[in-house]
Amino acid sequence: MWHALVVRYFEKKKYTPVHAKIRAESEWLQLFIWNDRRMLNRPLESCPKCRGLIAPIHSRIGCNNGPCGSVFHSQCAGLTEEQLKLLETTINLSWRCDGCLGSNQNQNQSSLQLSKWLEQSLRQHEKRLEVLEQRSKLNDPGQQVPAILCPYLPNTISRKAISITVAFVLLTTLLGIILATTTNLFGKTLNKPDFDVIDNGTLVMLKVAEWGGRPPKTILDPLELPVHRVIISHTAAEGCESREICSNRTQVVQDFHMDSWGWDHVGYNFLVGGDGRVYEGRGWDRVGAHTKGYNRGSIGISFIGTFTAIRPAQRQLKACQLLIDKGVQLKMLAPDFRLYGHRQLSATESPGEELYKIIQTWPHWSHEI
Repeated sequence: MWHALVVRYFEKKKYTPVHAKIRAESEWLQLFIWNDRRMLNRPLESCPKCRGLIAPIHSRIGCNNGPCGSVFHSQCAGLTEEQLKLLETTINLSWRCDGCLGSNQNQNQSSLQLSKWLEQSLRQHEKRLEVLEQRSKLNDPGQQVPAILCPYLPNTISRKAISITVAFVLLTTLLGIILATTTNLFGKTLNKPDFDVIDNGTLVMLKVAEWGGRPPKTILDPLELPVHRVIISHTAAEGCESREICSNRTQVVQDFHMDSWGWDHVGYNFLVGGDGRVYEGRGWDRVGAHTKGYNRGSIGISFIGTFTAIRPAQRQLKACQLLIDKGVQLKMLAPDFRLYGHRQLSATESPGEELYKIIQTWPHWSHEI
């Protein structure tokens, strides 16, 4: 049919019948080769609707139903130009013929079914695009995709549940911190020691009964006055910085001397606390038990604490100096008394290296025994 049309075309161009036939065959062959060499092996197709041949140059559309596989002219598909463009530009969007849609009654019904089919296919395609877009966002670290907090609950409910849970945890933590802080402060308030230290340069002395000590077991030997030696030592125990704790430390020393060693009273004449107070032991006029061989004719003053590596507090040093000055004023100490460290008269590390360095700078310190 197409061959005859081409021959007539060339006859109208005033070609002889033989020349027209040859030219037509040449043009027909070139047309097929120019369009696509693969079409030479393809059989001729006809449109099931208009019964016309479908040439390679014609716009065509194929039924996507596998068993059918019919090919139609695009204009015979009953689609608008927009629908045809949509089919060409949209991936995975297909078309089916009227026969596959099951409608042979009339054109309006087939067009309606076709529109429904296209709409359904378009929705499925949009769903696939949404899935692909979500996957691409998950793979892209720059994109923030809202996480599904709980797959078993609606998104709004799961967000509320998570928010309530987080708020409850934060509130519980805050209450725990407040309770711990309050308890700690309350405990410190209840157990707060008396940090009423003496820093005003005055001598404060506590009698034995005032620091909770026991009276001596017997009457102690009197000391010949005035005394010509002052011997400085340390208790070699924990220090103190309040009246309460220093009193307790002095009680411990007294118990050790009286109960463990069997002495009649605490061995020192005086003890000096880190709170700046002086705690009376045997006093100015009784023989002490602090330095064997030198107890008679000496006043033993012991610093509460251990001072082999640390220095005493300034208030503790000042309290000892005030006590010595008071002894001179009371004529309990001779004006020319000598000051010694415990180590100078006994085989001991007392009063500790740091304290010993300090008393060597005081007046009346002597290296002569």
